[in-house]
Amino acid sequence: MTSHQTTQTMKPATAAKKLGVYLEATPAEFQEGVVSRTELNALQSEPPQWLQDLRANGPHPRPVVAAKLGISIAGLARGGVTDPLTTEQIEALKQEMPEWLANERATQADVRKETVRIKQMQAEKAAKAAKNEK
Repeated sequence: MTSHQTTQTMKPATAAKKLGVYLEATPAEFQEGVVSRTELNALQSEPPQWLQDLRANGPHPRPVVAAKLGISIAGLARGGVTDPLTTEQIEALKQEMPEWLANERATQADVRKETVRIKQMQAEKAAKAAKNEK
């Protein structure tokens, strides 16, 4: 009995998400087809010009916008940003630093500090438990 290997494919939306680009800004042939795992790997290792341009200039999807601004996706929504933004728009927001963005950045910094504190506490508990086992 021989096994047949099928090519693993994904929808364009999934591929765009993995590539970190906004689907509606991609070329029509990308949006209308399916993307194989091999094609995705090729796009990641040797991005064509359109992909390089999208990554550099946008428009960027919400997760990328949030990361570039140093806030969460929820913080982006709280700030009223629901549309994709270009790199230029993101830089303008950073320069303006509206109150909501400053607040969200402070919140995100607090969340990061708390995450580090919890990890340290868990590591100490694990070390104490390991020591008590000896």
